[in-house]
Amino acid sequence: MPDRVSTLKVKIFADGADKTSILDLAKNSWIKGFTTNPTLMRKAGIADYESFGRELAREIPDRPFSFEVLSDDFDEMEQQALHIAAWGANVYVKIPITDTRGRSSAPLIRRLAREGVKVNVTAMMTIAQVDSVVDSLKNGPPSCISIFAGRVADTGCDPLPILCGALERIRKSPQIELIWASPRELFNIVQADTIGCHIITVTHDLLKKLPLLGKDLNQYSLDTVKMFVDDARAAGFSLPVPVAQER
Repeated sequence: MPDRVSTLKVKIFADGADKTSILDLAKNSWIKGFTTNPTLMRKAGIADYESFGRELAREIPDRPFSFEVLSDDFDEMEQQALHIAAWGANVYVKIPITDTRGRSSAPLIRRLAREGVKVNVTAMMTIAQVDSVVDSLKNGPPSCISIFAGRVADTGCDPLPILCGALERIRKSPQIELIWASPRELFNIVQADTIGCHIITVTHDLLKKLPLLGKDLNQYSLDTVKMFVDDARAAGFSLPVPVAQER
């Protein structure tokens, strides 16, 4: 792993649902926590959510894990959140910023914070959403707010003003950490570090690119040229070479 990683202040959380990969990544001290979600778990073929969550929280007790509620009903979400929180002291419960009808989950988040549940408010994309939950979290236990910066950028909008605005709003509440969620490229880690974001969640595929961090660009350029030549040869490509004409 390049030295550049050790100098980062932003905490890298691995985002995924493949148990083998998670346990392997846990061997690395530069992975500071883990997150997952129902979509990732479905792709990974997880059949028993609770067994999956309890086992990981137990096997990696020294770093935070975020697991999401499954219900779309606020009362059920609350009961599920209390249940998930009991999986381990290192467990944060992911609560979506709204239900599927667009109704704010801020009242639920306030109740959970009062009950001592570590909450990770997820799927956030606007400053208005940040404003709706900060007051609910500022007097509670450790918590996170997740801005889906990659999805914001996918719409053609710059996520940085939203992230910086969120940082300003939680500056006086050190128990609240900002997560840069859904990064699209390795440079997002550098950006998150530069603005003072506390955490960035990185998929297992993107984590494989970390050795490139700080790589010499001249060497990278040369490596790229060599790759094109090697692939052309491996494919057996050829072009006719014109015969030199006598004058």
